[in-house]
Amino acid sequence: MNAATPTRSAPVGAEALGGFLLGSHQPSWLELVDFPLFVSHHRLAGRRTLPRARTDWALDSGGFTALKDHGTWTIGPDEYIAAVRRYRDEIGQLRWAAPQDWMCEPLIINGGTAGGQRFVGTKRTVAEHQRLTIENFVYLADAAPDLPFIPVLQGWTLPDYLCCITLYERAGVRLADYPLVGLGSVCRRQATSQIGAIVATLADTGLNLHGFGVKTRGLARYGADLTSSDSMAWSFAGRWVRGCSPTHKAENNCLTYATAWRARSLAATACAQQALPFGSQS
Repeated sequence: MNAATPTRSAPVGAEALGGFLLGSHQPSWLELVDFPLFVSHHRLAGRRTLPRARTDWALDSGGFTALKDHGTWTIGPDEYIAAVRRYRDEIGQLRWAAPQDWMCEPLIINGGTAGGQRFVGTKRTVAEHQRLTIENFVYLADAAPDLPFIPVLQGWTLPDYLCCITLYERAGVRLADYPLVGLGSVCRRQATSQIGAIVATLADTGLNLHGFGVKTRGLARYGADLTSSDSMAWSFAGRWVRGCSPTHKAENNCLTYATAWRARSLAATACAQQALPFGSQS
């Protein structure tokens, strides 16, 4: 790091929100449940009134949707800062917020169709996505030091992620000072040995990692190397399950179903990790 580069560190008193965060597109659940939630900015933006959180939660910036649909961010960092400050003050108990990072999946960069979803493509490189991710985090941290933004590592291969750590250091960001560091671009390949090796290697650097969009199979393979993770997989699965009451046809918006799914997933993950041979959890 150049001697003239300012050093940035985590806000004093910041703490990680460890464990599993249930992803929810229903903001009202914030005032109903006792377990931590992961809620997207897209679901909160524009609401005249906001729920009051009953327990700790974290904010998803909505980057995947923005880049998938538009190939770029549609709001600037100052607008995002204003929104996050409002959520912190009006909802309360906001433990951390994701920055406006740039995912590095090939579909996000090149565009295409997968699972019935169309990706417009950013038409940029992994290196550009990393640069934009770090520049955004540095801006957010400098402009709003009172807000709990966490840095996010982006890349696709292990060398990409290791390079991203170096780039943060060059920007004056000491990742080890942060209670949590997001690990991006993992959700579409989490059952593979490749991502398990990436997570294990990055965890060995001493970073407390949060895995975005980690499903049960991913948790079973490498969850022991993560400090925390989140998932919306319950909602996708619930699309194909008949509703438990006459008020809804399917379970993709049902709190009862989501709560039961969470309990089953945590139990299955714990069992799977115990069953792995010694030294194979990574």
